[in-house]
Amino acid sequence: MEEEQSPAAGDGGEQLLQTEEVKKEILTEEAGPDAEEEDEESLPHSEILDIFEEGLARLVQDPLLCDLPIQVTLEEVNSQIALEYGQAMTVRVAKADGEIMPIVVVQNATVLDLKKAIRRFMELKQQREGGVKHVSWRYVWRTYHLVFQGEKLEDDTMRLKDYGIRNRDEVTFMKRLRKK
Repeated sequence: MEEEQSPAAGDGGEQLLQTEEVKKEILTEEAGPDAEEEDEESLPHSEILDIFEEGLARLVQDPLLCDLPIQVTLEEVNSQIALEYGQAMTVRVAKADGEIMPIVVVQNATVLDLKKAIRRFMELKQQREGGVKHVSWRYVWRTYHLVFQGEKLEDDTMRLKDYGIRNRDEVTFMKRLRKK
């Protein structure tokens, strides 16, 4: 296929652009209308989910990720990898009933980030175990404080580091006392 060159297309940049456009046209013509149909004839959604879950199950068998639950989410895998690379830390949150929740947050997380991570942890736990369908987190944070070594974590914008919280430190849920 010969390419026409206009008098204005004297420099090499425009000629290169025209050549690229011609190549694209040729490739489009060669591919034909069947090229788009191949993409449409892919696997059904259920099969893709099965393949994905199979891959995740194999991934969770890795020694670095073996702590994760079987119905793992991508978010949990990414958190665990961030932990291994030192980009995140685990904050152990102790509830009044003695249960300790391992919450993963980034190194420079704020108190608000920790609260969001606690919420996400509890939502995933409830999905896996059943039980309570809805928790009013507004009520939870009005009723409880997070406390680290006797200090209340009241400022949501303050970083956990600034409170002295490091990897594997324990923060507790403490019931707020009523103001009279």
